[in-house]
Amino acid sequence: MVAIRPTAQEGVFTDGSWLYTRNPIPGRAVYGEELRTEAGVEYRRWDANRSKLAAYLKRGGRTWPFRETSRILYLGAASGTTASHLSDVCVRGSIVAVEISPRSFRDLVAVAEARTNLFPVLGDARRPTKYRAHAAGVDVLYQDVAQRDQETIFLQNMELVRTGGVGFLMHKARSVDVSAEPRTLHEKARAALSSAGLDVLDVRALDPFAADHAAIVARKR
Repeated sequence: MVAIRPTAQEGVFTDGSWLYTRNPIPGRAVYGEELRTEAGVEYRRWDANRSKLAAYLKRGGRTWPFRETSRILYLGAASGTTASHLSDVCVRGSIVAVEISPRSFRDLVAVAEARTNLFPVLGDARRPTKYRAHAAGVDVLYQDVAQRDQETIFLQNMELVRTGGVGFLMHKARSVDVSAEPRTLHEKARAALSSAGLDVLDVRALDPFAADHAAIVARKR
């Protein structure tokens, strides 16, 4: 068995094939992922087929603003799969996790019960004023919202990010136009963010892990 070792991305580990994060709650998995212990430290396997942020890393993404103390606004947290791994990475930070579906939100709350840095909010990502008090001045915006107006939602919420902070838009082309070429739609989204005054740092297709998706990473000036 190949030993687990740190990657260049803070808080992320690998055995050469799989990604891992340290598990702050030993013995407890979140979504059925493998738990593995080495030298007295337990790790959770981070499945790129279940998490677009893990897919971004597996596809060669290197922009990584997540630190132990980072404050994150997460839009579209669903049941908490990726949010739980960010909770592992930003162990002394905070993740405000917004989810609109009551059913998914119940699962998210269950994940957060054991994680003191994960704060679920039942809300609409189109209405950032509803959670502004909890998220103003965050270091990172992470958005995974499958809506036609993804870029508009992203730009509205980037207003909550501090100057110099970074946003990750997990852009789903099929939610914008099912008939258009995904690469063309990703480029339009990149141009929209650039026109709005953001510095686009990376645009990376997430196939084969997430079909028709791209991670668009931008910094706030």
